[in-house]
Amino acid sequence: MKTTLEQGTILIIDDNPTNLEVLYGALDGNGYDILVEMDGESGIDQVKTNPPDLILLDIMMPGIDGFETCRRLKAHEISREIPVIFMTALTDTEDKVKGLNLGAVDYITKPFHKEEILARIQVHLKLRQMSLQLAQSNERLEQRVQERTAKLTGALEELRSAQLQLVQAEKMSSLGQLVAGVAHEINNPVNFIHGNIGHLTDYIESFVNFLNLYDNCYPDKNEKIIELREELDIDFLIEDIPKIMASMELGVKRIEQIVSSLRNFSRLDEMEKKPVDIHEGIDSTLLILQHRLKASPKQPEIEIVKNYGNLPDIECYAGQLNQVFMNLLSNAIDALDEQAEKRPHPGKIIISTQTLPENLVRISIKDNGIGINEETRNKIFDPFFTTKSIGKGTGLGLSISYKIITEGHHGSLSCSSQPGEGTEFTIEIPLKYTDFSDRNNFLDRPSF
Repeated sequence: MKTTLEQGTILIIDDNPTNLEVLYGALDGNGYDILVEMDGESGIDQVKTNPPDLILLDIMMPGIDGFETCRRLKAHEISREIPVIFMTALTDTEDKVKGLNLGAVDYITKPFHKEEILARIQVHLKLRQMSLQLAQSNERLEQRVQERTAKLTGALEELRSAQLQLVQAEKMSSLGQLVAGVAHEINNPVNFIHGNIGHLTDYIESFVNFLNLYDNCYPDKNEKIIELREELDIDFLIEDIPKIMASMELGVKRIEQIVSSLRNFSRLDEMEKKPVDIHEGIDSTLLILQHRLKASPKQPEIEIVKNYGNLPDIECYAGQLNQVFMNLLSNAIDALDEQAEKRPHPGKIIISTQTLPENLVRISIKDNGIGINEETRNKIFDPFFTTKSIGKGTGLGLSISYKIITEGHHGSLSCSSQPGEGTEFTIEIPLKYTDFSDRNNFLDRPSF
């Protein structure tokens, strides 16, 4: 059993039995494993099946000579790095240069001298061993460099992702504060108007009753009063004023609904988990996006179809779920807007909710756009991946949504799409909030 490369395997390729006997005698007893072949073709086959550590190669042989044998050995991946020492009686410098150019490392001239053969073999086996050790060291070093580079690259990507997620969270939080502030400011005058509409309605009704009583008690009126009554069309006013008041009441209620939806969407007062009606969150999100759903000179109207199931309140972070709804619905609208000219039918977004076994809830948001291919679908949840033009998307919306659902709510967010048939995003989350102690810093931040 050889312990080092210096006691390795040596292949002798020589067609002369006398030379083989001399070489075998010189090498035998020095710890080498010796293989013998008598022509170039057989030597090449031997190398392929049992690669040696060094080759002693005769130049003058029948069939292919030593030069051609060396050329073929150096052309093959298995034998390319095995050192080849030529054995020859030739003394022509041109032949030596030719052999060295073909890849040989040394020459042994005939007649052979045992000490010279052993010395040259030992030197080249040592060089071979050092070369292999250096190659192994370089390989290990390169592997460590690659591993370190991969770690640094991963850390850089994580840092970049965390920074952009922080910016996104701050942006959403600021927007939530703005929405909540606007809702609060609108709510004050609306409450004032709503509170006084009832009094004003009562006052007008009292004036009308008084006017009717006056008409009944004093049917004969002054001509100026009659003219002014006709000029003001009092009968029409008496009929129309209740309609105006009812319309104002309806408008105020509509504003109150909008304010309520804005506050529901922002959820700034709900930083902790609590049972909520997610349908309210979806409706509030749709209200925020209403201006993008309406028809415009550039885009047709987008129809919203709601297939809401009978869901109980879900224990969750309502603000974060609303952010997910905003991202998914905005992407669906973007897709329909960009593909408006390619779609043969009006844009439609179908929102479906249902309960599933094992206390799960499924929310589906599906559009009827032209869909996305599999290559794109496999990347859509990757941070910074976006198909939108520069300035229209950061590639973080779906990535953040995926984190909120999977890490923040122990659920799943998936996408299915068939080109030409639209795209569907499906959320599945537990009805009951479980242990979220592993949430990262981003998900610990209140958002809307």
